Amino acid sequence: MDMIQIGKIVNVVGLKGEVKVYSYSNSKERFEELRCIHMASAEREIEKVRYVKNMVILKLSGIDDREAAEAVKGEGIYISEADLPELPEGEYFIRDLIGLEVVDDKGSLIGSLSDVFQNRAQDLYEVETAGGRKILIPAVEEFIVGVDIEKKRMTVKLIDGLM
Repeated sequence: MDMIQIGKIVNVVGLKGEVKVYSYSNSKERFEELRCIHMASAEREIEKVRYVKNMVILKLSGIDDREAAEAVKGEGIYISEADLPELPEGEYFIRDLIGLEVVDDKGSLIGSLSDVFQNRAQDLYEVETAGGRKILIPAVEEFIVGVDIEKKRMTVKLIDGLM
């Protein structure tokens, strides 16, 4: 079964074993929907979820003091593919986009999608061209004509000066 990383334990909180998690999910509330998570050290049940600013604070089963929390600091937090939520039409997981062949609306190859930058007004798709150049394309309807995950292809409409 494929495991998907949705966060990382970055610190400990208090004396009772809570851990601070940097969430990779687009919704930090995602942790409230989960019963358990997977880590390198073990599978853990989520006993409690709370938030401090943009950080997720978790109380996990079997981690009951600061020393136990310190021992898992730096570990990734994973869920199984079966725990992934259903996405609405036209939305994709980043892991499914990375590596897509990117072509323009005339069918000419531009390159491949190498990264997705978030936390801006809109996502930005980084495309690496055959020559090694990297260009950024806003992930908005004006530029993204279509995405076909099965064919591993994204079609974009470029404006003058973008390349």
